[in-house]
Amino acid sequence: MSFERHWQNALTHYQQASVLEAHYPMVKSAAELKAVTDGQYLSLISRRVFRAGMKHSVIDNKWPAFEEAFWQFDPRACQLIDDARFEVLMQNRSLIRHWGKMKTIPVNALMVSDLSKQYGSFGQFLAQWPEQKLVDLWLLLKKQGSHLGGDGASRFLRMAGKDTFVLSNDVVRVLVNEGVVDKKPTSARDLNATQSYFNELKAVSGLPYSAISMVLALSIGPS
Repeated sequence: MSFERHWQNALTHYQQASVLEAHYPMVKSAAELKAVTDGQYLSLISRRVFRAGMKHSVIDNKWPAFEEAFWQFDPRACQLIDDARFEVLMQNRSLIRHWGKMKTIPVNALMVSDLSKQYGSFGQFLAQWPEQKLVDLWLLLKKQGSHLGGDGASRFLRMAGKDTFVLSNDVVRVLVNEGVVDKKPTSARDLNATQSYFNELKAVSGLPYSAISMVLALSIGPS
């Protein structure tokens, strides 16, 4: 298991360690994850849903209007939104008026509320989840939430600062080249094999999963 080889491949493309390290995603401590409110997490989940397939800057520029329209994403209020309220929201030109994506908000609000009740807060839920089982966290969010399949769950976690790897196209290329999988992992077997591979890389490198993931992606070279 040679993380050093991936690092050296990335360094070949980017020349300096400081340049590589500048690409590392932000990772929050357990205390920082716990300090984030349930409403802020629901906002992040919803923003991730709306970002999918769209230019991120467009969504981000409109997000203050979403915060206002959805009561700062208070999960208790959002899970009660009915079709009549959605009809009104679909007339609001300040929003991205995508019916299907708007309809995810009550579902994800219920998920945030349920997990918050079980663990004390949604942040507490994320903070206590073992990083050696990240793919199980992805699958839980996919099952209990809406529009969090594919890369949705891992991308949300990356936005939230929960340490995670992301299966970008370049990362998948490395996994295939290394014989870990033969295509993008979707089955339980391939996801578990991928988790094991990242666990081993973390053990030898001491880096966060997000940094390892980025090094693997950068080892392919600039896109």
